[in-house]
This record gives sequence, C-alpha cells and structure tokens, in this order.
Amino acid sequence: MEYYLALISIAIVLFVTTNIDDIFILLGFFSDPKFKLRQVILGQYLGITALYGISVIGSLIALVISPVYVGLLGLVPVFIGLKKIWELRNSAAADEEELHNHSVTANGNSNLIAVAAVTVANGADNISIYVPLFATKSGYDIALIGVIFAVMTMVWLISANWLVNHRSIGAPIRRYGHKVLPFILVALGFFILYEAGSFNLLF
Repeated sequence: MEYYLALISIAIVLFVTTNIDDIFILLGFFSDPKFKLRQVILGQYLGITALYGISVIGSLIALVISPVYVGLLGLVPVFIGLKKIWELRNSAAADEEELHNHSVTANGNSNLIAVAAVTVANGADNISIYVPLFATKSGYDIALIGVIFAVMTMVWLISANWLVNHRSIGAPIRRYGHKVLPFILVALGFFILYEAGSFNLLF
C-alpha cells in the first residue's frame, strides 16, 4: 500500500513539474471566444494522451528520442501563434458576428487540433523524462500513472477555467488573454527550439 501511495505521489509531482506552464496556455485558450469549452478539454486530453502514449512506446522499445529532434515540435506553437497574430491584426475590420459564426462552423476541428498540437509541442521535452521512468516500472504501475495524469489534467482544466471565470480576476483574463496567447505561443515555440538545441537543424 505504501508503495502505491508513493507511486501516486511521484506521478502527481511529475505531472505538476512538467506541465505547470500548461496552466498559462489553457488560460489563453479558455479566454478566447473562438474556442469552445469542449474543444479545449478534448484537445488538452488528446495532447496529454499523445505524450503519454509516445512515452509508453519509447519505454517499451527502450528508445530514447533525441531532444534535438523532439525540439522541432516547437515550430507548431510558433506557426499557430503567428497565425493568431495575423487574425488579431485583421479582426478589427471584420464583423464580430460573422467571425463568430465562421469560427463555430469552420474552425471546430481545427481548434481542437490546435489545442492538442500546442499541448504536445509544449510537453515534447517531457518525453525524455517520462521514458526512463516508465522503463523502470511495471505495466500496472504505468497504467496507474496514466490514470493519475488523466485526473491531474482535469484538475488543470478546472483550475484554468475557474480563473478565467473568476469574479474579480476573470474579466481582465477574458479581455486580454486571447490577445496575449499568440505571443506566448511564439515565445514558447522559440524557447522549446532553443532549449532542445534544434536551431542547428533549421539552419
């Protein structure tokens, strides 16, 4: 019993330390009226599941993915951020109702994929941490860690959504969060590329 309590504690600490920056990304998505609640939730879970699945596969075949190549995923938030900056620049001249209707009908799946892609890119470096840990655990232990990750993902989503809708601090987040998010994504992407040493592959 003590072993599993320790394992649960390790899984919680591991998730928090490797996904703390996801809170700020989720704040931006939740504050953006173009993103529905369902799209953010499903996209976040899809991204976390992808990271977890890749890490499990990596541990099973004893494959350690080179951080330099994993870091190339940093290009994803850069491109998404630049696209959103372009949309913000042109949104002043667009009719808000027409833009809203367009985002609901045309961008439903793309929004979900965007959230998932940013989650994967932001957590790409987590793979190098998860793989060696999973390689030392049994299948049951890995499954238990996966359950804890799923629970913690919901905690992250609830916390970010609560902050966005908070009576006092929610208003400024809703007003400026979606405008700040694109610049955060671009900065995040370049940081991932820099930390992984992936710029040498690009140039």
